[in-house]
Amino acid sequence: MKFRFKRLSNKQRQPLIPKIHIKLRDGQFEITGMNVWYSYWRDPYHLLLTIPWIGFLALIAVLYVTINALFALVYMLGGDCIENARPGYFLDLFFFSVQTLASIGYGAMYPKTTYANIIVTIEAITGLVGIAVMTGLAFARFSRPTARVMFSRVALITIHEGVPTLMFRAANQRRNQILEAQIRVYLMRDEVTAEGHFMRRFHDLKMVRSQTPSFALTWVAIHPIDEYSPLYGMTAELLTKTNSNIVISLTGVDETVAQVVHARHSYTANEILWNYQFVDIFHHTSDGHRYVDYTRFHDILPLD
Repeated sequence: MKFRFKRLSNKQRQPLIPKIHIKLRDGQFEITGMNVWYSYWRDPYHLLLTIPWIGFLALIAVLYVTINALFALVYMLGGDCIENARPGYFLDLFFFSVQTLASIGYGAMYPKTTYANIIVTIEAITGLVGIAVMTGLAFARFSRPTARVMFSRVALITIHEGVPTLMFRAANQRRNQILEAQIRVYLMRDEVTAEGHFMRRFHDLKMVRSQTPSFALTWVAIHPIDEYSPLYGMTAELLTKTNSNIVISLTGVDETVAQVVHARHSYTANEILWNYQFVDIFHHTSDGHRYVDYTRFHDILPLD
């Protein structure tokens, strides 16, 4: 027996990956194009976990109506196979399908032929599997740990302890604590290597305090811009020219659910202001207590 091997062209060997258009706007990547949705639909589980609740419920409703409509059409192919249902009347068969799929079984309509009983069996199995899948998806969405961390609308490059410093604020919006919180900050910008190749490169920004045992109220992140900093010698014009971004990643353990939570944020070059300072939000009461005024969390003032 002889085997013949056919050589595939480079085009045939390439995976079927949709083309995605990537634009860079204000230092941030923007993915556009109809093919983006195609890539989402190829991973339906991730899509159902990440879309908003209104979209999730709408998608479930559309799927539920579609399944019942398809089963109603299948029942119609069997002729007069459902007792007490008007022959050829779609709505009667549709609502019979709803009762079967949900295991309601009022008894007013029931199958009277072998064909109908076979379809009812298939639909009952479909209903059991569908309920299990939807319950699992709803539980996964409810149980997914999330952080409610607020970041200041702008980051500042100001003078702190006599040194140019990058600063921004973060606040825990829940009435609990994020334990062993850690914050990592990166500078992302366009660069050209010595060989003339374009790169989008990340640089670590060393913080004065990158972790805290308990993040309950606010956190002012501070990065001194000394000769070892990737921001050393940068100006507002250079930040814009190189499409620079400040990218923040905050992680910790939520004390309520005892699970790791994540929060992300980024500042474009236009959201980094120079020679400003944050308004003080810590105040003292007449009886010696302190409180935080979150209404001025985003407020800034020019340096004197």
